[in-house]
Amino acid sequence: MKHAFTAAAALAATICATIAVPAAAQGRLGTLPHGRYVCALPGGAAGKAVKEVSEHNFSITGASSYEAADGRGTYLRKGDTVVFTRGPRKDMKLKLLGSGLMQWVKEDGTLGRIRCTRVGR
Repeated sequence: MKHAFTAAAALAATICATIAVPAAAQGRLGTLPHGRYVCALPGGAAGKAVKEVSEHNFSITGASSYEAADGRGTYLRKGDTVVFTRGPRKDMKLKLLGSGLMQWVKEDGTLGRIRCTRVGR
C-alpha cells in the first residue's frame, strides 16, 4: 500500500510539472508591440479624466528599442515587467496589465499612479 501511494504522488508531481504555465508567470523574455505609448495620471472628478505626463511618453521602434522626445534607448521585457535599460528612461520600470496597457512601478516595488497606453503605430 505504501508503494501505491508513492507511485501516485510521483505521478501527480509529474502531471503538475507538465501543466503549461503562462509565459508572463515564467518570466520569459519578450518585446512590446511597436507604436506610440502615452503616459498619464488619473484625473479628478472636477476636471479631465486623465492628465498626460508627456515627459514619460515613448515609442517602441524596434526589437527592444524605444524613442522618446529626449533620446533613444533600450528596454528589457521579462514576463509582465518592462525595465528601460539605456537612454532617457533608464531604470524606469513598468508592469504589463493587459494588451497595450502598463503601470509604473515605483522604486519600492509598489505600483505607482502613472499608466502608459499604446495609442497607435
